[in-house]
Order: sequence, then structure tokens, then C-alpha cells
Amino acid sequence: MNRFKIREIQPKDNQGVATVIRNVLVEMGVPKVGTAYEDKSLEDMHGTYDNPRMKYFVVVENGKLIGSAGIAPLTGAEDDICELQKMYFLPEARARGIGAEMMQSCLNYAKSVGFKQCYLETLPYMENARKLYARSGFKSLEKPMGDTGHYNCSMWMLKDLDSIEI
Repeated sequence: MNRFKIREIQPKDNQGVATVIRNVLVEMGVPKVGTAYEDKSLEDMHGTYDNPRMKYFVVVENGKLIGSAGIAPLTGAEDDICELQKMYFLPEARARGIGAEMMQSCLNYAKSVGFKQCYLETLPYMENARKLYARSGFKSLEKPMGDTGHYNCSMWMLKDLDSIEI
């Protein structure tokens, strides 16, 4: 049996990533406006993340893309704060430790390029995701940071990266 592999996004992954993200958002009942669903970056995730201090990872198992997540500077925030972006997994990728490994890949990268804190936005009913974030050391915030444009995301979390050893 092939084990899943986490790797950097390639141009050939663009359509698969967009499909995974939109399918998971629909499955979770997420509004299509004010969330990642309508982000223009979904059409060219490779190109979007092909920039300094940005990286997007995909999870592939048996040739199928089953999840993804990325790190980028948090728009409208200090230079040392990044954002965990577009972390979504198909049902077959869940509850297998893949999310924890993906999180570690993202946070290791973030620290390696000089970020001191990592921010994320989520929704109250994405309970399993919120549990992963809490286990990974993210703490809840009272209000959003930066300017993500995701006004329908009503939960915000932040993690200090000083405890990450790379």
C-alpha cells in the first residue's frame, strides 16, 4: 500500500487543488462568498505561491491529490506574521495523521523563512480542523488580524513559532 506523500505544489496540481478546496467547502456548508471558495488564486495556486516567503503543499496518495495547505505573509500585518492558508482535506485523508504532518510541514517552512507567528481563520463548525489547530499550539483570538477578505470566517487563531525546531 502506498503511503501518502506531502510535496510542493506543481503546475499540474492547480485543477486538483481547486476541486478539493471547493468540494470540502461545499461539504462543510461554507458560504461561497467571503471565504476561500471565491478566491481568484484557486485558479492558479502554483503561480500564486511561486513568490518569496510563500509555499503551498499538496498531499498525494496513490496518484490522487487528497489535500493541501500553504503559508504566505498575512496581508495587512507585520512582516513577521504569516498565515496558514487553504488547508483542506478530502474525507479519505482525515483522521489519519495527515493533517498533523501537513501542519508541521507548513510551520517548519514558516519558521525557516523568518516568520515569528502564524495566523489562521476558520469557522465554528469546522470542529475537527479547530481541534488540530489547538493540538498544534494555536490559541483563539478575540478579533481578526490582517486583511484576508474572508469576512465570513468568524474564528481566528494565532501561534508563536519560537517553539518550532527545524
